[in-house]
Amino acid sequence: MTGKYKVHRYDLRMTEDQSGLEEFLNNLKGEIVAIIPNVTSTIGNYAAVNFLLIIEKTETSGFTVS
Repeated sequence: MTGKYKVHRYDLRMTEDQSGLEEFLNNLKGEIVAIIPNVTSTIGNYAAVNFLLIIEKTETSGFTVS
């Protein structure tokens, strides 16, 4: 991939943060290239996602993590 990208970390609880994530994504100015979940196992071997890395292609920023 060529271009400039910004990586956002979005902390969340999957059962409660859908509207907050929707608002965050809709407020991004650039193109969303990827959403990468951080999947962890919990007690009892259940999978949980505690944050997302959201990669945004931008025209003005370099590769940074926010």
